[in-house]
Amino acid sequence: MMRYAHIVGWGCYLPNRLVTNDELSTMVDTTDEWIFQRTGIRTRHIAAAHETTATLAFEAAARALTVADLNPSQVELIIVATSTPEYMFPSTACKVQDYLGASRAGAFDLSAACSGFVYALQMASQSIATGAVRNAVVIGSETMSRVIDWSDRGTCVLFGDGAGAVVLKGSSVPGGVMATTLRSDGSGADLLSLPALYHNPVPIAGAEYSSNGHHKNIIDMDGRQVYRFATNVIASSIQDVLKKCELTADDIALIIPHQANTRIIEAAARKLKLPMEKFYMNVEHNGNTSAASIPLALCDAVSEGRLRPDDNIVFVGFGGGLTWAASIVKWDVTPPEISFVDHEWKRVRYIMARGRSRLRRWQRRVEANMVRSSGNNKEPGN
Repeated sequence: MMRYAHIVGWGCYLPNRLVTNDELSTMVDTTDEWIFQRTGIRTRHIAAAHETTATLAFEAAARALTVADLNPSQVELIIVATSTPEYMFPSTACKVQDYLGASRAGAFDLSAACSGFVYALQMASQSIATGAVRNAVVIGSETMSRVIDWSDRGTCVLFGDGAGAVVLKGSSVPGGVMATTLRSDGSGADLLSLPALYHNPVPIAGAEYSSNGHHKNIIDMDGRQVYRFATNVIASSIQDVLKKCELTADDIALIIPHQANTRIIEAAARKLKLPMEKFYMNVEHNGNTSAASIPLALCDAVSEGRLRPDDNIVFVGFGGGLTWAASIVKWDVTPPEISFVDHEWKRVRYIMARGRSRLRRWQRRVEANMVRSSGNNKEPGN
């Protein structure tokens, strides 16, 4: 039996700290007018010291599961699209799995920069289509503020932090994620990049190696080249995915693009000969949140009543790699009414999940101590 991956839940989380353009103008040579005219951005959210990509992702996922009325124990797959993981490993997704208490879920991170959410959506929907899983959580989560050069006005004005998530559920009813296009061009890798965290010297490899390999862990971007790339691939990927579904632009109710820059979306709209009303934008309030931007925009579009059952919507992402992706989704849900009591009970459930996690860690330490004291420690080096 054919299985279709339907979006049945959605949720988002934005840090409380809001940074305005005027505040940035006290740090770098810029103004509110300069930033807004070139990017369409007025404000962006910045994570607090105690917040991480994983905690933001958990908050968004918990809200999405509440909307879906799904217990974490029913989740079989968690994918986090991110460019700013707290660790190289364990994955951010594994930490989210633990926070949720999703005891039956596999979990991994996906790195495709600002296209990551659409890539992750495709991976999860295909897992459902093949029957490998029934329910999945797809999250885009970023703490971009921690990989920005705050003295560079070309990048520090663009990015913000946040997380958005959707819950996918398998169904025999046609709809949900209908078609996806994934593309990449590694020859443009130098146009938008973020060095990894592990460029340490390795003395055993020789003096030459040890003197090289030090990189500052901040975003490097060629803005003009990225602008040209983005305006071209938005149009081509939307046209490609429409062709796969045998649809036209007239059949699409709303296009939700990666929220990078208003001028990029306006240029793409002109290429497609579509009105800007067809594109949903919230970059003014959130800035560029990379892999989180599309699910964050989806949540805002739902809350504003922009989506109705049987609407066809397009997600389109583009970013470092270079990567780009587009997906057509048939929207077939109405936002449910969620009571305060139901919301608070689910919050208690997650607190209990944290307690169980701490208990498992304590048990592992006790077992390890018992092995050591018994003299049966067979670890390497003993």
